[in-house]
Amino acid sequence: MTTTPRTPRARDARATKALLLEAATDEFAEYGFAGARIDRVAERAGANKRLLYVYFGDKNDLFDAVLEEQTQAVLQAAPLQDGDLENFAAARFDYMIANPKARRLATWRTFERTEPTEVEREAFQARVDGVAAAQEAGRLRADIPALDLFAIVLRMTESWLGAPSGLLAAAPGDPMSPSRIQEHRTALLAAVRSVVAAR
Repeated sequence: MTTTPRTPRARDARATKALLLEAATDEFAEYGFAGARIDRVAERAGANKRLLYVYFGDKNDLFDAVLEEQTQAVLQAAPLQDGDLENFAAARFDYMIANPKARRLATWRTFERTEPTEVEREAFQARVDGVAAAQEAGRLRADIPALDLFAIVLRMTESWLGAPSGLLAAAPGDPMSPSRIQEHRTALLAAVRSVVAAR
């Protein structure tokens, strides 16, 4: 009597895939793409390394999957509705403060991966198009191209989180304390308003 190998139930497969993706996110956030190790990802997830290749492919594919999930998370957390760059800036800043792994992944991604994923490309194009539509409707200043205006505001949301250590040291006390973060958030939104206001 022959037996056929049992395949994991769909629910178990989804759960294992989710655990692997979460473990990969932790690994890439801590070590970057070059320093990350597939063995450690599998160990973190408590899963067989072979399943990682089955579900995600190679290390490049796994990194892309992590980036895609992070992109979708930011898109949901910080939507750009009707070209409202001030609300976008507030939501993105709040998300990055609440998700330090996302901040680290964004930094590693900038250093180690120059080509955007298709999800990233489409997401940024949609946001630039949204800014352009708001400019045409007179809700945002139109003397700066939509591409540049969005890029400026995007970087403004990271101005304190990505500041040089010497600048952070200029802050009295803990540069990441709740009071300092709130102070910067207030300044950030005031700056965004002044930059994007229709003229």
